[in-house]
Amino acid sequence: MSPPTLSLLFFLFLFLLLLPLSLAEIKTLKITSDSRPMILFEKFGFTHTGHVSVAVSSVSVTSTSNLSPPDPSRLGFFLLSEESLLQVLLEIQQNPSFCVLDSQYTTHLFTFRDLSPPPVSSFNQSYPITIPNEYSLFFANCNPQSSVSMTVTTLMYNLEFNGVKDYLPAGQTQLPTLYFFFSVLYCVFLAYWIAACVRNKKSVHRIHLLMVGLLVIKAVNLICAAEDKHYVKVTGSPHGWDVLFYLFQFLRVVLLFTVIVLVGTGWSFLKPFLQEKEKKVLMIVIPLQVLANIASIVIGETGPFIKDWVTWNQVFLLVDIICCCAIIFPIVWSIRSLRETSKTDGKAARNLAKLTLFRQFYIVVIGYLYFTRIVVFALKTISAYKYQWVSNAAEEIASLVFYAIMFYMFRPVERNEYFALDDDEEEAAEMALRDEEFEL
Repeated sequence: MSPPTLSLLFFLFLFLLLLPLSLAEIKTLKITSDSRPMILFEKFGFTHTGHVSVAVSSVSVTSTSNLSPPDPSRLGFFLLSEESLLQVLLEIQQNPSFCVLDSQYTTHLFTFRDLSPPPVSSFNQSYPITIPNEYSLFFANCNPQSSVSMTVTTLMYNLEFNGVKDYLPAGQTQLPTLYFFFSVLYCVFLAYWIAACVRNKKSVHRIHLLMVGLLVIKAVNLICAAEDKHYVKVTGSPHGWDVLFYLFQFLRVVLLFTVIVLVGTGWSFLKPFLQEKEKKVLMIVIPLQVLANIASIVIGETGPFIKDWVTWNQVFLLVDIICCCAIIFPIVWSIRSLRETSKTDGKAARNLAKLTLFRQFYIVVIGYLYFTRIVVFALKTISAYKYQWVSNAAEEIASLVFYAIMFYMFRPVERNEYFALDDDEEEAAEMALRDEEFEL
């Protein structure tokens, strides 16, 4: 292999840590004139009853130099665990021309020498997994200056105790039940929220109706996720549920960020309008969420075999970070505005209560973003492959807690605790504000 293979394997190792277990539906992928020395196809958690099947057809290998024709034994498929990848990195570091197909740490499947003779040039074989682990399926091209075109069909599954095929990785087979359970919780949440709005009709604002829509979209999104995973689990294909999942995921994320921005500005709850800078935040967040969801779909549907997969991952992470930062600004602006207003309008207690409310909301939003972006990622990284569902459960629990706190803080009530204040509280609030101003 050429020297760049070492750096390629290093980056593959990093992205294997970032890559969630693939939804191992039966996939047919087309490779066209690809000269990469390593191509990552799938990542799957196998039990002791696991199987992997690889079928290739329409194979052609083209040399880009006038040297000897490509050696078919130097092109092939293999499985590699994350632990073994480190050993392979060391082997290539010691010998940059080393071919990964010769490594003792790889699970060899087949090379192009095993293909049927032209003009068919195809191969189809299933392999049992003898050692349970999380493996990545790779294709290696150890012929420098050559490119490969082929159609590849991959199929990975574990057999259940009754012999039924489970096409979800060992760490994700619990996801259909998990998502359905949380969809039921959100339906109960929705019913409770609607009842609260009906009981307090006079205190319902437009933001509360938008929050109803958010709960509806979230519940439907989880139902679609449960159905998507269920059909992949039993048939290897989502049967169109992935389209609905991505659609409602897009609507849910856009609506969630919009609600956070609107609540953070006090729209409808404290004021009936948005300032220009607040409108600009929404105009930035919504298009970025469109781009982020496009990146998410590309990552989820194509898999890591495409040449631009790393780029789409970077786009998704960058856009997500920008959106998370953008929704913080309106809350900070509201806190600053309330602090300034409290010094001049003579309603110290009411403004202090509002200030306290938005500070609490700021802390809750920061905690939610930190947990779902950092803690959940850490769980995905450190959890054993059989317990990858734990990170999904943690993310859904954090989301449910965040929704519950946000909805409780800004619930419709006739006698809002933040505005029903007596004279003693007013005086105490004035003193508190003076103390705060002195400290600042």
